[in-house]
Amino acid sequence: MSEPCTLFARQALLAHGWEANVLLEWDAGGTLLTVAPGAVHAGEPIADLVLPGMVNLHSHAFQRALGGLTETAGEGPDSFWTWRQLMYRFARNITPQHIEAIAAQLFSECLRHGYTSVCEFHYVQRDQDGALYARPAETAERVVAAAHLAGIGVTMLPVLYSYAGFGEKPLAPEQQRFRTDAADVLRIVDALEPLRSSQVEVGVAPHSLRAASAGQIREVLAALPAARPLHIHIAEQQGEVEQCLALTGQRPVRYLMEQVALDARWCLVHATHLDQGETAALAASGAVAGLCPTTEANLGDGLFPLAPYLAAGGRIGIGSDSHVSQSPVEELRWLEYGQRLLHQKRNVAASPTQRRVGDFLWQSALHGGAQASGRPVGVLAAGKRADLLVLDSEHPNLAGIGPEDVLGSFLFCGNDNLVRDVMVGGRWVVRNHEHIAQTAIAQRYKQTIAELRKLRP
Repeated sequence: MSEPCTLFARQALLAHGWEANVLLEWDAGGTLLTVAPGAVHAGEPIADLVLPGMVNLHSHAFQRALGGLTETAGEGPDSFWTWRQLMYRFARNITPQHIEAIAAQLFSECLRHGYTSVCEFHYVQRDQDGALYARPAETAERVVAAAHLAGIGVTMLPVLYSYAGFGEKPLAPEQQRFRTDAADVLRIVDALEPLRSSQVEVGVAPHSLRAASAGQIREVLAALPAARPLHIHIAEQQGEVEQCLALTGQRPVRYLMEQVALDARWCLVHATHLDQGETAALAASGAVAGLCPTTEANLGDGLFPLAPYLAAGGRIGIGSDSHVSQSPVEELRWLEYGQRLLHQKRNVAASPTQRRVGDFLWQSALHGGAQASGRPVGVLAAGKRADLLVLDSEHPNLAGIGPEDVLGSFLFCGNDNLVRDVMVGGRWVVRNHEHIAQTAIAQRYKQTIAELRKLRP
């Protein structure tokens, strides 16, 4: 058996806050064995500022290749719904090989900016003719392969996607690549079972109440192992709320709560448009609100009711969704800034026990993201994964400040990437701001983009 690996952190962010002189030890499998504050340095490698890596709880990896290509005004008003049509056209020509190359590029970027695990809400399941691949998990397996290449932990969430709208509206031709029923999704989950490991978990994602019926969701829940994560898009757009009210007489979150037992396994992605009762009920359920501020802003979704939700004890995590940004700093900064603009107040994301906004946001997103991922991540503690970031303590933004101000400066000062080194599962995957496979991954991505743009409609 190999000897434990070690790192000595002059300052490390633990669950209760910053501690000095922390010795970290992990085993050959990448699990932390010891996290000991107040240690004496005995020759171990040293890092100045160490914190847990962030969880990206909502990703559609293939959409990374669409970034920047939808920012031209149409003839009429542009919205989420017009963007969606562009996304459908883009997805029409993408192959499993393309998906793997795009995902690897995305994951390497996420790692360089401080994400160490990702929840992949994966819904490109069929070929260009709408037929399932010979291996039903072909495209999901490609995403897992990309995660292995990049070195990021991943929670795969095959998507249940049967309908084009409330009332079981039939899918349009451009949605056929996403089509699955309950049996299809469970078949994909079974096919991914051999890939589950300390770096890979598998759950399920009903796409939305528009695309999956309550009966289908219950059918999948009955067959899925009890501890697996469950994610769903919900109440992202006002139009979705209006459609749900027209069909069921209830708003989406309230309707979901009456159809299934909402608990800590669930992540409700976006949940942008909640009324007061839904906000309190979601907070009380133990589920996580999966917030994606850069995508929600890019698509014109709206602003989540963060202040009352946090006041009710709600749990949050962040995701990069369509990947107009790959930075957790940007997600958390705009989560707070959106609330400041909405309420015309400063320092909204805080609590009676944590007044420092940077610390509150980072720790809250770590806890919620870990819960949503279903993996032992999000905190530097024995038994958890050795997923950590080393900040660039020599950068001017961090020069001469105490640990209590590190996260405030990290999140709210400038646009330089202050993440210097990144470890995932005890393995260094970013060193001195550069991903270990960056050149090869970028070259393959460039070739993929060149192919897709030739086919661009």
